[in-house]
Amino acid sequence: MRSRTLFFATVLMLVVPTAPLRAQTKVRINWTAVTGAQSGVYVAHEEGLFKKNGLEVELIHIPSSSRGIQAILAGELAFSTMDGQNAVQANLKGAGLALVAGATNRFVFSLMARPEIKRISDLKGKKIGITRIGSSTHTATLYALSQAGLKPGDYQILPLMEVPNIFTALVAGQIDAGTVSPPTNSRARKAGLNELMNLAKEGPETVSVAIGTSRSYIKANEDTVRRVVRAYAEALHLFKTNKTAAIRVLGKYTRVKEQDILEDAYSQFHDYLESIPYVSTKGMEAIISEVAEKDPAAKQSKPEDFLDMRFVAELDKQGFFKKLWAK
Repeated sequence: MRSRTLFFATVLMLVVPTAPLRAQTKVRINWTAVTGAQSGVYVAHEEGLFKKNGLEVELIHIPSSSRGIQAILAGELAFSTMDGQNAVQANLKGAGLALVAGATNRFVFSLMARPEIKRISDLKGKKIGITRIGSSTHTATLYALSQAGLKPGDYQILPLMEVPNIFTALVAGQIDAGTVSPPTNSRARKAGLNELMNLAKEGPETVSVAIGTSRSYIKANEDTVRRVVRAYAEALHLFKTNKTAAIRVLGKYTRVKEQDILEDAYSQFHDYLESIPYVSTKGMEAIISEVAEKDPAAKQSKPEDFLDMRFVAELDKQGFFKKLWAK
């Protein structure tokens, strides 16, 4: 009798786990550009930080903030990286988006040109490559050109879809200049192209890359948003404190193999990725002011209309970042 009891007890132990396994929540997250600015998302996925936080993430690549936003509104995505200007413009049309975590609050771009071009003013009448109209590369380019006194009509803007395509077109002589991010700016310097402006150093404070979703998604999935933000924050820490892992992930997503170029890109984003991922209020104010010049509806807007920083703030209040960065 005792042996039969032991047998059934053993069967029950095999069939019924002693503790329930935590279900992984499925989430689709989009990254929009081949740049180290999105390293937090890459690292969270590759180093298992999403899984650690109970998330089964499908990471996909739809180029450009505007297309990522469209996919969110169509219900095809939960989150996407996006720039502040596209988020503001979409919300003014009723999109109902919110930025929940920040990546870079500077334009981490370089305006690179053919060797014979020495100054930004030399670009009058020239062809300049960007990714897409309305993208952060476009906004950064317009800023750099305006600083040299150039106006729309003085030059030709050519959308080339992806940052690496801009470099390829520059080297081939198909364009005269282009705005690129690390590691592509590192490749451009190595190829002998001229850096006319380093916008991270010389440009304004602005919301260049952030993570956004819809307010309706936040309302229905608050705990999921919380876990995504936490995993992302942990990934930023790992990126900045584990150079080997960071460079490995950078190489995979940017498809760059040259170690010196990856080292340079890592160094740039080590400086400009936000350690505590708040979106800059000052940067949002600047974007709202710029958008208001063409869209009067923006004049009544406040940064809070486009942000939901409570998930980052919760972690901050709990001492999460203090403990994380003390390691």
